[in-house]
Amino acid sequence: MASTMAEIHPTALVHPLAKLGDGVVVGAYSIIGEHVEIGAATRIGPHAVITGHTRIGRGNRIFQFVSLGEEPQDKKYAGEPTRLEIGDNNVIREFCTFNTGTIQDAGVTRLGNDNWIMAYVHIAHDCDIGDHTIFANNASLAGHVSVRDYAILGGFTGVHQFCRIGAHVITGIASVIRQDVPPFFTVAGSPAAPHGINSEGLKRRGYSVEAISAIKRAYKTLYKSGLGLSEAQSVIASEAVQTPELQTLADFLAVTGRGIIR
Repeated sequence: MASTMAEIHPTALVHPLAKLGDGVVVGAYSIIGEHVEIGAATRIGPHAVITGHTRIGRGNRIFQFVSLGEEPQDKKYAGEPTRLEIGDNNVIREFCTFNTGTIQDAGVTRLGNDNWIMAYVHIAHDCDIGDHTIFANNASLAGHVSVRDYAILGGFTGVHQFCRIGAHVITGIASVIRQDVPPFFTVAGSPAAPHGINSEGLKRRGYSVEAISAIKRAYKTLYKSGLGLSEAQSVIASEAVQTPELQTLADFLAVTGRGIIR
């Protein structure tokens, strides 16, 4: 069911039941599987393999040698028809590997819109990635990881399964994330430790001086005040009443996960 307006290289193998939108370009020797849907104006480079129950949105640039929609690297996987969903306007560079989900979770791995994914990034089964993120080369997510909007993962960052990374987080190169990283913060090291807030990123995204100052105070409450976690949460929740930008942080801390980086 490839669109008559798609441009498919003669050496590419596109299953006749694959669905390709108008303006899709498929490069030389690429393989597109039976259950794949690709939205309009998405460009697939040469030697890419897109398989599984995979749905890709509009306007993506997918470079050579990627593997998208392959079976999850999970011994419990028994061939269930789980999915990979990719949104619009993402850049996915060479040798990236994104797996489908598992029935032990929601059964789907998701990447949102406008993400910049550099070479050799691995996104494992059941991960949920928001919008406007940047993953530098060789960043790797284990299964069931959540990464929220505008997060930036430094090169070779490794994230343990079931961890959450909040919005506007930035990680240093080769960071090892073993616990949740609250929104707005900068972490680095192995294991990763907190190193202040992502103030420059917040400025670029239009946060006011007052909001950034409130986030800095919240960071100090959490890491410098000597308060226990529950006490610090209460202080931040009360301050969020006056500073709505802090509600994102308060909501994140209210969810019990693997515990936050402390």
